[in-house]
Amino acid sequence: MKVLSCFGGIEVGKVALDRLNIPASKYYSFEIDRYAIEVSRNNHPDIIHCGDIKEWKNFSILPSNESIDLLLAGFPCQSHSIAGNRAGLDDTRGDLLYDLLDIIEYYKPKKFLLENVKGFLSSNKGAAHRMLLDKLQSFGYDVHWKILNSALVSAQNRERVYYTNFQVNPPEDRGIILADILEDGYVDREKSYCIDASYFKGGNYKSYFGKGRRQLVFDKPIQVGEADLNGHDILKRVYGRNGKSPTVSAHAGGNQEPKVDIDGITWRKLTPLECELLQTLEPNYTAGISNTQRYRCVGNSWTTEMIVEILKQM
Repeated sequence: MKVLSCFGGIEVGKVALDRLNIPASKYYSFEIDRYAIEVSRNNHPDIIHCGDIKEWKNFSILPSNESIDLLLAGFPCQSHSIAGNRAGLDDTRGDLLYDLLDIIEYYKPKKFLLENVKGFLSSNKGAAHRMLLDKLQSFGYDVHWKILNSALVSAQNRERVYYTNFQVNPPEDRGIILADILEDGYVDREKSYCIDASYFKGGNYKSYFGKGRRQLVFDKPIQVGEADLNGHDILKRVYGRNGKSPTVSAHAGGNQEPKVDIDGITWRKLTPLECELLQTLEPNYTAGISNTQRYRCVGNSWTTEMIVEILKQM
């Protein structure tokens, strides 16, 4: 099988193929992040690195007459993510989708797997999603798309939309929880919040309890209780050692704030190894670069076992 990986990152696609015992006679990769390239070279020295995807027409490494069996692409999501400005195709990072489509039209891969954040579906009021479908269909593909949550195969909530030219059904829930992958400490939920490329910045109570971002690990058990307050159940929720008293608020006003009893409790962010396990990678897959870059690379990557489950159905 000849594989073309666009925006290859740390090459989770290659890991998934290896786990399925699907050999790649040639595995080409477009990627420009030097740390991601270092990780992929450390783990897969046989990958053929092609440089910047915007230079694909130079055919300096990837031959113009190559027959591609499988194309993989987690195209840049920053312009479509709810964590960004959501400028969609008006963002210069969104332009890379056009380069990807040009490559698909030129090489006509037999199979493809494309991925982006769930917000891609609503970015620019759905214009990007519709454009992608229209283009792929105009190339002669029968296109399928589905939202899948990595929580089915990992300890992380990570909803993504996947586009394929083969039918994909959701995998069975493996029942993996966050506590299963911790090196030490305690958590207050079964699944981690989505790990992104900015996780190296660390978290705090406001972002965690108020915005539902940047998973924290605590040195003591955290319980969820209910305060005697008016409003919906979620407004009554209290996090603390006993889950009883709304003593500290991440933000104030209108009884909307999360209630957190933090007395005597310390916290930490997930370790790079724990983040790897959330993405169902082998432990220390990204070792050899700084922790900051490990967090970035893992946050930008795919959940490996979700890709395994999808490619099983190819």
